[in-house]
Amino acid sequence: MFENLSDKLDRAFKVLKGQGTITEINVAETMKEIRKALLDADVNYKTAKTFTDDVRQKTLGENVLTAVSPGQLLTKIMNDELAALMGGSASELTFPATPTIILIAGLNGAGKTTFTGKLANYLKTQKNKKPLLVADDIYRPAAIDQLEVLGEQIGVPVYANRESKDPIAIAREGIALAKQNGHNVVIIDTAGRLAIDEAMMVEIEQVKDAVKPHEILFVVDSMTGQDAVNTAKVFNDRLDFTGVVLTKLDGDTRGGAALSIKSVVNKPIKFIGTGEKMEALDVFHPERMASRILGMGDVVSLVERAQQQFDEKEAAELQKKIRKNKFDFNDFYSQIQQIKKMGNMKDLMGMIPGVGKMMKNVEVDDNAFKTIEAIIQSMTPFEKENPDSINQSRRNRIAKGAGSDLAEVNRLIKQFDDMRKVMKQMSNPAAMASMMRRMPKM
Repeated sequence: MFENLSDKLDRAFKVLKGQGTITEINVAETMKEIRKALLDADVNYKTAKTFTDDVRQKTLGENVLTAVSPGQLLTKIMNDELAALMGGSASELTFPATPTIILIAGLNGAGKTTFTGKLANYLKTQKNKKPLLVADDIYRPAAIDQLEVLGEQIGVPVYANRESKDPIAIAREGIALAKQNGHNVVIIDTAGRLAIDEAMMVEIEQVKDAVKPHEILFVVDSMTGQDAVNTAKVFNDRLDFTGVVLTKLDGDTRGGAALSIKSVVNKPIKFIGTGEKMEALDVFHPERMASRILGMGDVVSLVERAQQQFDEKEAAELQKKIRKNKFDFNDFYSQIQQIKKMGNMKDLMGMIPGVGKMMKNVEVDDNAFKTIEAIIQSMTPFEKENPDSINQSRRNRIAKGAGSDLAEVNRLIKQFDDMRKVMKQMSNPAAMASMMRRMPKM
């Protein structure tokens, strides 16, 4: 995510690194590099110029403390300004009525229907809502089928009327059903349309006027960069939407749409899609994204994702098992499944401060756990519960059953044993204190 932009900004900062003072000349040189990095990232020209002018002014107006280098000061100012450029703070959905009506609009191929499913899943699991999905795309073949499959996958009902060719009637029928069945949120998935298609634009305006939605979310593919921003402006002029959703952000190495869209349409980015899974949807936090762009990680989001997947009661039970050295392969397998639900592995590692830069040229296979899972699944229930019982003949049988080399089985068991030792040490306060005392010497 934003890999190219992060690299170029890092190179721009090197102009000030090692400089003892901030001068007009070295700041001008740095700003030139930053502006170039933003334009290469497909950021709107006017946005890039205004942004660098603001950063330059603030940098020259600051007194550099003895303990802070010019490079560090610029990083701090850049972090604050990038966050402000993307909206300053998170803008979450509001629920002013029952049911709250959310209208989803966007271009063909932007990922609207998938986002509709993700949003319903998010509201159900994270906000304790009871959503109803309304299939209001009457043009795309299989659009209704797709929404019904997603609804079944996440356990959310879908209202569809295959006989009707009137999107206004379908939307109204869906809202009436929601009121009847006690749903407190209605999410209406409309047809994809092009900004130049006047008839389709008039149609969605009519749907908006008929159902009076509380939120209108404009879904756009972040990888289309400046085109996404231009389209958002056209749609906003017609619909006056309440927020933007950027999909496919996990594949966006440039970041132009995320950095430009707020300043051009003056509407907040509310959600970002970070993968294909139904859980791969995040509330957009500008200040956290700014930190990630500057290579400083995003520990808060990482912890939040972990909290969503790890059950408190289960964690307490696991802690007891670790303390008694009873952590087994069943527990290990369960932990792997929960980590996989947290999202793309490279994305997760990028949230750890400093790791993002180290991983920039490393490809992390999302199927990296497959071999480990196959090995664990080839064990008998007794072996999973009693890892110490796995002798040489058992290892040979496990390797054969998993279609793996014996060396891979040996490596996994060795790593598992090492991990258990570390866990045991960390659960012992005295051992942990001793380890902390030794750290400075190490």
